[in-house]
Amino acid sequence: MPLYYFHCQACDKTSEILVRSGETAECPHCGGTKLEQQISKPATPGRTKGIIQSARAQAAREGHFSNYSRAERKK
Repeated sequence: MPLYYFHCQACDKTSEILVRSGETAECPHCGGTKLEQQISKPATPGRTKGIIQSARAQAAREGHFSNYSRAERKK
């Protein structure tokens, strides 16, 4: 299941959406289905401290903590 960037024509926002084959993407902001697939930038290689902090901050904003260790999840 690849992640794609989509631009919603209804609310003019861009989102990264996980799309299964045969599934129609839906805007997480307004629920619209008129989405235009964007070219996404390639992921940077490596695991620098900055990349890890950025990923953890994004995970916390989105409400999932799968990239944290067990000890960190208990906090």
